[in-house]
Amino acid sequence: MALPRRGRKQDAALMMEINTTPLIDVMLVLLIMLIITIPMQLHTVELDLPVPTDSPPPPPKDVRIVRIGIGPGSAIQWNGEAIDLAALNERLAAAATQPDQPELHVRPDAQASYATVVHVMASIKQHGLTKVGLTGQEQFN
Repeated sequence: MALPRRGRKQDAALMMEINTTPLIDVMLVLLIMLIITIPMQLHTVELDLPVPTDSPPPPPKDVRIVRIGIGPGSAIQWNGEAIDLAALNERLAAAATQPDQPELHVRPDAQASYATVVHVMASIKQHGLTKVGLTGQEQFN
């Protein structure tokens, strides 16, 4: 809308009006975003936390660690004692039947046969032993 210009006082009066349409548009967009995001924040996660008791916790159990070393070629060691694959399977079967299974620390040598390492890991899994870890990875860096 064009208004005639007559003087500086009239120009100053025109500058005092603020266009609130963009402000209302921004507020409506923020309101819509708030309405969309609120239902996502209302979802809860159920946690089963332990109930505090007056009795002390049980003492920690001594964990038995079995170190299985795999050397160059097909050399396998059980806690430093050289064994073959058949003896390894017998010892793994005996360890699987124990109520508290031992931790198995498998340490393959950098020159170890890949087939031997895979066979040892498959035997461990086949016997159902779950406390298994690979150690000695720093030699491959």
